[in-house]
Amino acid sequence: MAKKKQERWSEAHLEDLIEEATVDAYEEFEQTTGLFTMIEEHLELPFTSQILGIEVTVVKVDINDRYDIVAICERGKDRQTLPVLDLPLPELPPRGWEWIEAYRHWARRWR
Repeated sequence: MAKKKQERWSEAHLEDLIEEATVDAYEEFEQTTGLFTMIEEHLELPFTSQILGIEVTVVKVDINDRYDIVAICERGKDRQTLPVLDLPLPELPPRGWEWIEAYRHWARRWR
C-alpha cells in the first residue's frame, strides 16, 4: 500500500485515540504506557526521518525509565535515542503515525 503524503488529524480524532489508549489508566505513567502500547502496535517500522538534515532510520520505539516514549534511530553503525516528541514528521509518514500525533497532543497536558 502506498503511503500518503503528510496528513493532519483533527483534535476530535486525536482525543478519540487518546481515550482508546488510556481507558482505565489514571496516573500519567499509566497513560503513557497505554499510548506507548498503541504506538508500538500500530506504527509501521522501520521508516526514515530527517534529524538535523541527516537521514536516519527509525527502527524501534521504546519507553525509558522516565516514562518518555523514545525512537531508536540508526544511521550506519551509529544509534541514537530521541524523544518521540522531538521526532520530525517524515514527508511520507508511516502507517500508525497518528498515534505519535495523539501522544504529542496528550503530552501538551502534562508537560
